Amino acid sequence: MKILVVGSGGREHALSWRIAQSQDVQTVFVAPGNGGTANDTRICNLEITDVNALADFAQSEGIHLTVVGPEAPLAAGIVDIFRARNLRIFGPTRLAAQLESSKDFAKAFMERHAIPTAAYQTFTDAALAHDYVNQRGAPIVIKADGLAAGKGVVVAMSLDEAHEAIDMMLLDNKMGAAGARVVIEDFLPGEEASFIVVCDGKNALPLASSQDHKRLLDNDQGPNTGGMGAYSPAPVVTPEVHARVMREVIYPTLNGMIKDGLPYTGFLYAGLMVSPDGSIKVLEFNCRMGDPETQPIMMRLKSDLVELLDYAVDGKADQFEPQWDHRVALGVVMAAANYPDTPRKGDVIFTDAPAAEDAKVFHAGTELKDGQLLTSGGRVLCVTALGNSVKAAQRRAYEVLEHTRFDGAQYRTDIGHLAINRKN
Repeated sequence: MKILVVGSGGREHALSWRIAQSQDVQTVFVAPGNGGTANDTRICNLEITDVNALADFAQSEGIHLTVVGPEAPLAAGIVDIFRARNLRIFGPTRLAAQLESSKDFAKAFMERHAIPTAAYQTFTDAALAHDYVNQRGAPIVIKADGLAAGKGVVVAMSLDEAHEAIDMMLLDNKMGAAGARVVIEDFLPGEEASFIVVCDGKNALPLASSQDHKRLLDNDQGPNTGGMGAYSPAPVVTPEVHARVMREVIYPTLNGMIKDGLPYTGFLYAGLMVSPDGSIKVLEFNCRMGDPETQPIMMRLKSDLVELLDYAVDGKADQFEPQWDHRVALGVVMAAANYPDTPRKGDVIFTDAPAAEDAKVFHAGTELKDGQLLTSGGRVLCVTALGNSVKAAQRRAYEVLEHTRFDGAQYRTDIGHLAINRKN
């Protein structure tokens, strides 16, 4: 059996690593992959990014299943193209993927189907956006409507920050087409959690809960990033919160998509804000696994991932029960110099971390060039480890991280602090 994974980040390295362990899998192709997948003998990188060319490859190579990692190919309609050729693929169609590719679409959808979320307005006119912010006050959240690689959200703690964000997106065009329209929504206090489910159109299979750290610096300071680390499970997702999310968010979303004529298949990621009283609101939807949440989730998954996804593609997600490692998994992202603004590329990566059952260094922005491993993007590595508690997993991850280095490396030293403080 041959599997194709589309993408080049840490999420795709983790997915392909877990898929390669399926006993029926002969080869895992990753398009285009990264330096970490290039170094794995069970994985083969493909220099293909065009969605039609990927469909040609899947057809000619007899690929059993294609798994789409990032959002851009989904927004480009890769699932529609593959399905038109009767090729098995896991992900939402282009129109269904608007839950992520358009913040305005997602907010209007949630409002229409009574899914809890923050109050909002959408603007293309900067003057009207400035007036709205002045009315609502700060803190307030400014979001680019389109795909912005995890960098399209500004949590403005002051009115000045909010006005700067509006000008940056609508007037200075710093985010291009993604920021030509902005969604402005109320700030929600509480604790964030990532809730990811596998969807087959009508059924949802929840994966292990997780929580990521968006801010660049310790103590949740600094600019928002694509994510500086994550852990699973997330203690904030209690059994009661879990049941509430399924009841108030996941099934209303699946049923709403059916009513709107866009049945949803693929990974569905609900970014949640959990209030101290246990109530929940949706911050955002992603139509894929999270990054870096995928890395700890895949470390904990004991079931065959291909079998799980086959059940979903066949419309039987509710008939599969995944098995999880009881241990906590925690991942620390090592980012390039100058991330998130203008990440430096080309720094040599050195690692002498010994292979271990309880730890794995997943690659994201890396490339293998002339036998050397180099940085090639903003988030470079995610050092992930297992432990019997969040504290133990944290300690182990930072032990492994000490064996990995490159010039200008940035990383937080407090990944997991919310869970540790909650326990304390």
